[in-house]
Amino acid sequence: MATKKTAMDKIRNIGIIAHIDAGKTTTTEGILYRTGLKHKIGAVHEGETTTDWMAQERERGITIVSAAVTCYWKDHQINIIDTPGHIDFTVEVERSLRVLDGAVVVFDGKMGVESQSETVWRQADKYGVPRICFINKINQTGGDFYKSLDTIHARLSKRAFPIHLPIGFEQSINGIVDLVNMKAYTYKDFTDHELVEGEIPADMADQVKKYRSLLVENAVAEDEAMLEKYFEVGEEGLSPDDVKQAIRTAVLTGKFYAVTGGDGRGVIVEKVLDAVNDLLPSPLDRGSTWGTNPKSGDETERKPSDTEPFSGLAFKIATDPFVGKLAYFRVYSGKITAGSYILNSSTGEKERVGRIVRMQADKREDVTEITAGDIAAIVGIKNTTTGNTLSDPAKPIVLESITFPEPPVSIAIEPKTKADQEKMSLALQRLAEEDPTFRIQVNDETGQTIISGMGELHLEILVDRMKREFSVEANVGEPQVAYRESIRKSNVEVQGKFVRQSGGRGQYGDVWLRLSQNEQGAGFEFINSIKGGVVPGEYIKPVQQGIEEAMANGVIAGYPVVDLKAELYDGSYHDVDSSEMAFKIAGSMALQEGVKKASPVLLEPVMKVVVVTPEEFMGDVIGDLNSKRGRIESMEDLSAGVKEITAFVPLGEMFGYTTNLRSSTQGRASSSMELDHYADVPNNVAEAIIAKNSK
Repeated sequence: MATKKTAMDKIRNIGIIAHIDAGKTTTTEGILYRTGLKHKIGAVHEGETTTDWMAQERERGITIVSAAVTCYWKDHQINIIDTPGHIDFTVEVERSLRVLDGAVVVFDGKMGVESQSETVWRQADKYGVPRICFINKINQTGGDFYKSLDTIHARLSKRAFPIHLPIGFEQSINGIVDLVNMKAYTYKDFTDHELVEGEIPADMADQVKKYRSLLVENAVAEDEAMLEKYFEVGEEGLSPDDVKQAIRTAVLTGKFYAVTGGDGRGVIVEKVLDAVNDLLPSPLDRGSTWGTNPKSGDETERKPSDTEPFSGLAFKIATDPFVGKLAYFRVYSGKITAGSYILNSSTGEKERVGRIVRMQADKREDVTEITAGDIAAIVGIKNTTTGNTLSDPAKPIVLESITFPEPPVSIAIEPKTKADQEKMSLALQRLAEEDPTFRIQVNDETGQTIISGMGELHLEILVDRMKREFSVEANVGEPQVAYRESIRKSNVEVQGKFVRQSGGRGQYGDVWLRLSQNEQGAGFEFINSIKGGVVPGEYIKPVQQGIEEAMANGVIAGYPVVDLKAELYDGSYHDVDSSEMAFKIAGSMALQEGVKKASPVLLEPVMKVVVVTPEEFMGDVIGDLNSKRGRIESMEDLSAGVKEITAFVPLGEMFGYTTNLRSSTQGRASSSMELDHYADVPNNVAEAIIAKNSK
């Protein structure tokens, strides 16, 4: 059983984030090798990696789920989360960033900043995560540190400055110049076990001087005391420790980025590890966490200290084939011990902590306790889901949860044999527990099971996991678009009146609603404007429930109604015949009638599509996107003869696009897409969808 305890200022909780194929997993493997967790570097293409441990990850050579791994470097404990690069699994990045203190952003040195690099960068901005940049693969043909740096300046931030410069170019690269220590660190082969310290090559003197001055000038600007010293003694008067301190202060602001580069497999990774230790924040640097007391509603502070009451956030649920359900969590304050009881403050349920394990990707190391600032997993926790707050039962707190996007793609699924029906339901339930962007619903009319996810690949992987992990064979329907309904008129007044008289006690519910369009993405808003008790207080909630149920079932084509305000402003009741049920039905009737009068529209998900293609195929690619009702947003030169096209295209036109694109460009073009917004469906398309759904 592990007992190693690391001081909080020596803990680093970091994520490795990047575009697909930039080399995140390989860099993580390089780190595990250099820190002694592995005896060799696993190759992605050979399916030997530690963090890509799922069968599907090894087959496809991509990361699907975020994996946590703990390693040690120069008396620091580094908890690393290797996150997926594929857009369908962007939620894994989102939930990881919520609990991380810092990140290493990996870029492909041949491509520079790619579309998904921008997405993960924006996600890191959202959570205010300080980061350093690692330009990978610069020792390969086409790799260029300086060009990649230019793309960071152009597309992400002008405040990115190298702390290391590569020695050599492409295959001749054999080390770096450290601009902090003003030393060269070289190797004969990237597989060497140590770097050789030496003097800066004479032919790099001018370049080094230029980049060091830029680095120091911009770093000291973020630290008042250091800025004063800089003005007094100049750049030469600052010691390497002064410069390091200034860079660290600047990086911790979250708006200054240190840049390094090299081969993620090689010995140069040691310099990345040094930068993680020296520049990225500890839990102490990130400071207090704030939440809400669930009993009083008061804002509550939790300091990053072992003596504070326990609080933590479950950021990922996983099913382990050997130990069952695992809840990954980050401890923000206090400590948690195996065998103790904790409160799930989000649900109000108590949970027993069976075992606590530190994860080495898919391997486990038992620990007796986890303290503030650390990351681990609990075995055997029953009712906790992603985003739940765990706390001391005597001192509850609810931390800010994690918000997830609505999945835009759906497919119908059924087991191949009737005997598998129950097994399939259980498997889908387990997978939904793990993945908050995976939804299951049963169509009331057809009885079909509909599963929804972030993209075709996402659903394909989930169906494959169901087959492998739960032994359930399933038939899968064609992908369907998750349309939505909304209205375009406001202040539409409508009555919903439900009266039944059938001997004995009847039913009576009467409401007047005022329906208005809500802002896009604002969802449903219910306003109670009843005065004088014309609708008694106990019937207000049923009216709202009736409205929400009718919205969920749709009005014009059976799709959920979104972005709508409903104001209940008048009505009447009967002393004897009125009931909650009657008012619920009246609310539902009013909503259905009101939507029809308020210029209803059908909405479709519109995807932001980024295609990287050789120039010779550009005309074909643009023509194809235009034929799919696409709107071309921009075209950029990535490198000689390679273009990046950004377009907005309705999801309904994009099924099978990746395969078709590959075949039309001889396999040389690639694409990624993510949900951008919902837009009105053109009338001719909407009529066809409504007609199809009304059969």
